[in-house]
Amino acid sequence: MVKKVFWDDPYLTELETKVHSVNGDKVTLDQTIAYAFNGGQESDSGTIGDYAIWSAQKDGKEIIYEIDKNHQLKPGDSVTVHVDWEKRYRLMRLHFAAELVLEYVYQIYNHPEKIGAHISEDKARVDFNWEGNISEIFPVLENKIESMIAADRRIISAFSDEENQRRYWEIEGFARVPCGGTHIRSTGEIGSIKLKRRNLGKDKERIEIHLK
Repeated sequence: MVKKVFWDDPYLTELETKVHSVNGDKVTLDQTIAYAFNGGQESDSGTIGDYAIWSAQKDGKEIIYEIDKNHQLKPGDSVTVHVDWEKRYRLMRLHFAAELVLEYVYQIYNHPEKIGAHISEDKARVDFNWEGNISEIFPVLENKIESMIAADRRIISAFSDEENQRRYWEIEGFARVPCGGTHIRSTGEIGSIKLKRRNLGKDKERIEIHLK
């Protein structure tokens, strides 16, 4: 099972590790800093040795990386893993902005049903079952989120169940939420955001989150 160093230090961009297994163009590592798509958050981009990571998939507690087909890696080889920091940091900022949107909607508007979520480096989105135009709540949401960002509150990320790799984030006095993504250290790192509304059909509304 790979040690997921991105949980210990999501700001680390380079890691020396060893190849654990090789199956064609798919490899596993002893340790990794490259996050694999999970919970709506897209995978990191980067390299393993000199080879680009084309995809990263979670398989139970393992992560399987697809790399260049002409690679020469063998089990036991020492390699350096790099992650694209610009993409990683935008994903972390947008991820936590989406977490704040979701938590404030839950707390203020009686926990409507979330029906989807996705975080890319361009934008994040959260989808709800919602009657009416969800943009009507944006002034309240934006005010709450801007206040949380300005307060630069500390974000705790830790295991709730290490054996089963269940994690959470917490802002003391605000919320504790199950989540296995990569998180920024404090809310001030999010910066300015802009919310946009999309209608997905009858009683289905999307909130898009963009970094300014």
